[in-house]
Amino acid sequence: MNKKIKILAVVSMAVLAFAMGGCNEQKESAKVAEESAQTVESPASTNETIAEVSGPDSAAESPLIKAVSKTTTLSDGASVTWIQDNAGEKLNPRDLFSDASDSLYNSLNMPKGIPASVSTFLLKTDGEYVLFDAGLGAFGGQTLNHLQELGIHPDSIKKVYLTHLHVDHINGLINKTEAGVEKVFKNADLYLSTVEKEAWLKMEKNELQKAVLDVYKKNLKLFAFGDTLPHKVIAMDAVGHTPGHTVFQKGDLLVIGDLMHGYALQKDHPEINSNYDMDKEKSIDARKRILAYAKENNLTMAGMHLPPPGFAK
Repeated sequence: MNKKIKILAVVSMAVLAFAMGGCNEQKESAKVAEESAQTVESPASTNETIAEVSGPDSAAESPLIKAVSKTTTLSDGASVTWIQDNAGEKLNPRDLFSDASDSLYNSLNMPKGIPASVSTFLLKTDGEYVLFDAGLGAFGGQTLNHLQELGIHPDSIKKVYLTHLHVDHINGLINKTEAGVEKVFKNADLYLSTVEKEAWLKMEKNELQKAVLDVYKKNLKLFAFGDTLPHKVIAMDAVGHTPGHTVFQKGDLLVIGDLMHGYALQKDHPEINSNYDMDKEKSIDARKRILAYAKENNLTMAGMHLPPPGFAK
């Protein structure tokens, strides 16, 4: 078996594992957009793209799908665009938060689930495009579609900063073809925590992670926590969700990755984990520390699972 066929085989195994369900975030999948997403107010200073989608009822009764992209300007003049990678509405279920008591969860009055998203973020700074995470890819990801709507070709992305290596953050980095696995962002350098890389290489279920790292190996840039990356982006320790989970600061923006999966619950109760968090004690510590840091410094948070429109204070 040659190298390309072998890589294709292991990625196919990862796809099969994803389809059958797993114990981590490889259960993420896109939903059909038949309902309207939770309404969220947006600041007047931002630009939004709205998609109108017909539901199963009459046109008069069909709702508007929530904005799938939103652009805001940072204090240093850079712009950041939230991109909704999942299709339609996403509600994270009560059983994702086993640490929460019934009384605490019920106090939210969200019996259908906590509004969330699968998101990526596009930074435009110094004349370049930088993508934070790459989304679900072939598992229903919409990032490439929304980049096209914004007039941005994948070849224009020069850097991808990864918060961690769960499938809903990295599957959008690759395409599977008859020839094997190919890069989606052909001109991009891939930035990843050294701790995250080394930890995943030691795990058992890591076929997709190894395939991504292999296809981008010539463009892989490893960093340590505390490093300042290109465009004055600081990589910060947020270990807990995964062994090398990273938060990125760019001026008054904080890209928090998977610090929270249920914002309505965890913003006031950072002691509550999601079942996806691999190290609960470290995850709680990271959540408390990062939330306090954001508040003290008046930072806007951009989260991969925050509810639309992806930003929070």
